Amino acid sequence: MFVISDNLSNTAENRALDWLMGGSPTPPDPDMKVALVTAAGDDATAGTEVVGGSYARQTLTVGAASGGAVSNSADLVFSGMPACTIVGWEIWDTAGTPVRWWYGPLDTNRTLLAGDEYRITAGNLDLSIS
Repeated sequence: MFVISDNLSNTAENRALDWLMGGSPTPPDPDMKVALVTAAGDDATAGTEVVGGSYARQTLTVGAASGGAVSNSADLVFSGMPACTIVGWEIWDTAGTPVRWWYGPLDTNRTLLAGDEYRITAGNLDLSIS
């Protein structure tokens, strides 16, 4: 399970504050994608995204927020992965210039062989704001 609390990028934090304070923030493009990274990022800097094989960002679907949290409502399946070690994930929108909104580490790094599949099952990517 990936439980992430408050791992918003600086951009996401600023846009949330703009919205909460009555400003005019730019919301994310509604199609959010999960990316996998081989080197972790932080609030200000994106991690190093997986490249190669058939790797592609996967569309994130979530249910309604409850108690300040949401979870993925469908499996995220990354097929045909290149040989790599995944250390974390990021969530990006699909705007013309994509914006990174969330990021976080895996509970345990995962080493994959070329052609392996990596799956985050429904309900195991938990995002919360506290």
